[in-house]
Amino acid sequence: MTRTTRITRTATYTLRSKRRRSALRTVAFLSPWLIGFGVFFAYPLISTIYFSFMKYDGFRPPVPNGLENWTYVFTEYRLFWPALQNTLWLVVVMVGCRVVFGLGVGLLVIRIKSGGRVFRTLFYLPHLAPPVAATLAFVFLLNPGTGPVNSVLETLGLPAPGWFTDPDWSRPALTVLALWGIGDLMVIFMAALLDVPKEQYEAAELDGASAFGKFRHITLPHISPIVLFAVVTGVIQTMQYYTQPLVAGKVASGIIGGSGQQFEPGYPENSTVTLPQLVYDIGFQRFDYGAAAVVALVLFALSMLFTALLMRRRSGLLGPGD
Repeated sequence: MTRTTRITRTATYTLRSKRRRSALRTVAFLSPWLIGFGVFFAYPLISTIYFSFMKYDGFRPPVPNGLENWTYVFTEYRLFWPALQNTLWLVVVMVGCRVVFGLGVGLLVIRIKSGGRVFRTLFYLPHLAPPVAATLAFVFLLNPGTGPVNSVLETLGLPAPGWFTDPDWSRPALTVLALWGIGDLMVIFMAALLDVPKEQYEAAELDGASAFGKFRHITLPHISPIVLFAVVTGVIQTMQYYTQPLVAGKVASGIIGGSGQQFEPGYPENSTVTLPQLVYDIGFQRFDYGAAAVVALVLFALSMLFTALLMRRRSGLLGPGD
């Protein structure tokens, strides 16, 4: 019995040692990701939650103030609800238009028999333009008084919108700017469309399927994972939409100030203000880091909510065989 007990204990110790070494080896391989996750995600998130319950201006030590920051943002800060509305509008409309337009351009380009490379280059080049330069160009092109776009519309007898000077047209103008730089989605959709088996198109033609039927039953099921990818990444990018609406509102308002000059975003009539702009405005212009942390957490929650809803509906976006 004694010898049997020793053998059992030795075997148990050996098994535990192997499991321990295996666990340490796994942790060693995962350590780059664990360090990156802790430093760049977990720590900032925990810090943001902590500061959202503190009164902190970046100069004096933080002081607990309960729910004052949350109350101020949701009930007293007048730009929060317009920014939330604009951000949600851009997520729904801009992301949807970009996905549909990018897919349409991809379908068009792969079917061009002659000069396809030229068209691909022309459609992709706007994506390489710096955001500030592209926004400045669009503000001047869409200027209601001197811009060539409205001049052409008036010549054709069509109504000339106010674009970035009209609160009803500023968000559509930003959407047009986003559609102009559709080159990134065009390339992604082109790669997905070229990967669809041609044999299935040929079989559908023999069965007498229409062009829409082939797109509905062959093309869309094959590229649906790419559509889901484009929607999710588009939502995340739009939740970080900062530069273009800020520059457009600032230039259209005629306020061109130097560095250090305080500027309240949203011109005209709070129609271009977004949640990321509020994080900067509250945190780095008003030095209220606690309230800025609240807005940042709202952004994080919305991003997680949209992503979770899209991933729950992935079975509807993916094909039946995926």
